[in-house]
Order: sequence, then C-alpha cells, then structure tokens
Amino acid sequence: MLRWSGRWADAIAVGALVCVAVIAWMTFDDYGLGWDDYTHSQYGQLLLDYYRSGFTDKRALSFVNLYMYGGGFDMTAAMLSKILPFGLFETRRLWGAVIGILGLVATWRVARRVGGPVAGLLAVLLLATCPLYYGHMYMNAKDAPFAAAIAMLLLGMVRLLEDYPKPRWSTAVVFGLGLGLSIGSRIVGGIAALYIAMPLAILIFSDYRAHDLRTALRHFGSFLLRLVPAFILAYALMAVIWPWSVQEPLNPVRAIEYFSHFFEKPWQEMFEGKAIYVPDMPRSYVPVHFLLKLPEIMLVLCLGGVLGILLNAIRGEYSARRGAILFLIAAAALVPILFTVLTRPAMYNGIRHFVFVTPPLAVLGGLTGSWLFEELTRRSRTALTAAIAAFAVGLADPVYVMYRLHPYQYTHFNRIAGGLEGVEDRFMIDYWGLAFKEASEQLRALLTERQETPPQGRRRWRIAVCGPHPAAEVELGPEFITTWDPKGADFAMMLGEFYCAEPDAPILVEIDREDIVYARVYDIRGFDLPSVFKHPDK
Repeated sequence: MLRWSGRWADAIAVGALVCVAVIAWMTFDDYGLGWDDYTHSQYGQLLLDYYRSGFTDKRALSFVNLYMYGGGFDMTAAMLSKILPFGLFETRRLWGAVIGILGLVATWRVARRVGGPVAGLLAVLLLATCPLYYGHMYMNAKDAPFAAAIAMLLLGMVRLLEDYPKPRWSTAVVFGLGLGLSIGSRIVGGIAALYIAMPLAILIFSDYRAHDLRTALRHFGSFLLRLVPAFILAYALMAVIWPWSVQEPLNPVRAIEYFSHFFEKPWQEMFEGKAIYVPDMPRSYVPVHFLLKLPEIMLVLCLGGVLGILLNAIRGEYSARRGAILFLIAAAALVPILFTVLTRPAMYNGIRHFVFVTPPLAVLGGLTGSWLFEELTRRSRTALTAAIAAFAVGLADPVYVMYRLHPYQYTHFNRIAGGLEGVEDRFMIDYWGLAFKEASEQLRALLTERQETPPQGRRRWRIAVCGPHPAAEVELGPEFITTWDPKGADFAMMLGEFYCAEPDAPILVEIDREDIVYARVYDIRGFDLPSVFKHPDK
C-alpha cells in the first residue's frame, strides 16, 4: 500500500509555497489598481505622517471612513515604497503577495497541527489554487490582509484549545498577534469570539464531568489569567496599526455601530441577472457566490468535512479536546456565512468581504482529504491512486483557469456556474476595475504607434471614464485628463459592467478573458455620447 510520509508531505508543501512565491515575484506588477487603491495609499501615508510627527499630525484619524479600519497594510506599504526600488503601487502589489503567502503558511500550520502533514499539504494546495484567495491577495488592501490575520488567529485558537487550561507563552504570543492583527485590520475580527465560545464550553463541561464545577471554573479562570499578556499584546498591536481605535475607549464600539448600517449612498449591482440595490440583496447572495466561485474540489472536500465532523460528533467518536478543535474549524468556516444569511446586511462586490473564510474552508478540505487518503491506503491501492489522480485534476483545473484569467484571477467562476460565459450578464465580474491597467497600456501604445497628439490648443488628452477614476489617472499618466462627462472628450474608457455605456463608436482597445469583455476604450471624437452610464437616470 502507498504510504504517505510526513516528511515528504511537508517537503511538497514547502515546495508549493516556494512556487507561489516565485510566481508572485514574477507577476506582482501585472495587477492593476482598483476602486479603493489610491485612497488606501493616501491613508497609509497619513498614518506614517501621524507617527513621524510625534502624534501631532492627526489627519489619518479622520480620513474619509478609512480611519474606521486598521491601516497596517497601507502604512507598511508606504514605508516599504521608500526603501524598495519599485513605485508605490508596485510595492503595494508585492507586499500584498507577501501577506497572502504568510496566510498560506498559517493555513498550512493549522491543518498540519489538527490533521497531520498530509492535511497540511492538502490545505495549502487548496488555498493556493483558490482564485478567490489568490487573486485578492495582490490587490485587496482590506480583505486579503484580514484573511491572513484570521488564519494566524485560527492557529492561535487551535493552540489554545490544545493547551487548555495552561496555554504556553508561545501559544499566547501567536494568539495575541493573530487577535491584534485581525481586529486591527477590521473590527469584524471580533467575530472570532463566536468561533471559540462553544469549543471552550465543551472543554469546561468536560472538566466539570471529570472533576467538579468548582475545579472546572478554577481551571477556566486560570486559563483567562494566563491570557492577560496575550490580550495586552493584541491591544498594543491594534493601537499601532489602527491608532483611531485607542483615541477613545469606545471607538471600537463606534466602528461596530458604523459598519452595522450601510454607510454609503446605495447603488445597484448585478445578482442572478437582476440589478439590485446593495441593501436589498437576498439572503442567498453569499451562499450562491461561494457555490459558484470556489473550485469544485474545494467545495466537495469542505462539504465532506462539515458532514464528517457532524456525524462523528453525533456518534461520540471524538474526545472533548478533539471535538472542540474541530468545532472551532467548522465554526470559522460557517459562522460568517450563516450570520450574513440571518442578518442580511448590505452586500456587494461579490464576496470579497468573505475572503477571510477561505483559510478555514481550506483547512476543512485538507482534513477531509487526509482522512480519505488514510482510509483508502488501508483498503485499496487502486482506489487510493484514483483518488490522488482526481485530486490532482481537481487542483489542475483552477490553476489552468487562473493562468488564462491572469491577472484577473479574482473574477473566476467555476464550472457549476458555467465559467465566465455562464455568468455574463448575470453577475459582476471585474467589479474592482483592474482591467484599466491593461487598457491604459494598450491605449498609450496605440497612440504612440499612430503618432497622434492631443487636439490643437490642448496639451493633454481628455478621456471619459466609467469606472475607478483614480486608477485610470494613475495608469494613464499625466498625458490624460479623466472626466465623467463625455462631452468634448477624445476617448471613453468603459468597464465591461452592466452600468457602463456601450457607444456606437470605434473600439480602440478591448480587454477580454474567455471572450468576456473586461474593459474597452472607444474613440468618441465626433460622436455625441450623452453619458458614460448605460442608464444615466439611475
């Protein structure tokens, strides 16, 4: 029978991480700017100014609504851009890749700790080949770093349950770092309290059954006391990367209150073929997106993991500690989705806000795959070989699709959805507007090739833009002026989304993947285009 060696599994996992790092180094500057990138870069610089000024320059503490978020990623990227030989936005892409890889490492360690080397290997492979995670880690300054922080926090919580009721100092450090980075990135990191509440209750009840209530409560009190340094570390780290949170004791509560209500003017997004205002999205929004965007192999293994944990728990096949740890993993994967279904908040931009769920989902998949391989190893070599081949094919499929979509991996839809072709006109695709980078490069090259210059009397081209203007301005450069008003404009740059106009004018540039248009540039000189929007009245 084929036997999995822990050493080989670890070696392959490390090799996979190295491969991701090499690919990231070769491709990080291919990724464009999105809607929020420019504003986040400003926030990072303001945070640096806050510390450089000795806390007197407080512009960062009231900057748009970003002061309600932690800015550790933005601040570090701003600092690195002054050291590394890259521009600010290239540095942000590289730093995003580094943070994403650290999230992969944390996910590997969680799964390996819970299920062994094979589980760790499978988990890191599932996450590295998940387009939702991989695509966002380069360019999403909010949600991707938060996902990596949650992976570290999950590692810390697993270790806490293993060490209960006497956590080691190293466990407390990992937990404190994960907690501080999570809440310091997004206040919703506090949802981790829901993950660990039931696992701790399981251990306390087990302690009560083994001893008595007084002993169980004493052990729990000792456990909390030993975590005081971890909470201090978490608070200090949160204060550094999210300084507004500690200006007043109730500021984190104010952030929760702020984000509990939709804080912008509602707009429409496409969901299942209908343009719906984001506060009115149906409860199915998040589950449907997960069903259609996760690779099929990840979906199957995650579902198997949830069912396996549930059935074995019902049968009483877990010890209290093992059951608590597995419950924690399942809660981290499912609670955010269930909470959203129940509360129905405003939902938009696909499921970028839920990238942080992918690490625990990958851990669940890794645990399921490891159990399956162990069972088949004992029963049938033929079946084991077939399972390995199926797993390899299941991983190869999203890898091939990500290669074809590069650098728009985050726009991936799986075969259940019918791929990109199956969701055209049904869902948002390039909602970040990353295609403006490629469109801008091609437009500049085309104008250079044609030796065209701006009209007489003007030194710069005028271009109407439907999409993120700061991104277009950065990518186009100083030779262009962007505007929302197409009157008098030379060109129109349009995202391939439902709300952007499709003028009957010559197409100069078209960016597409899988025959789906991500962006176009039109020559509107001599054309009467009333608006860059398809429905100007909305």
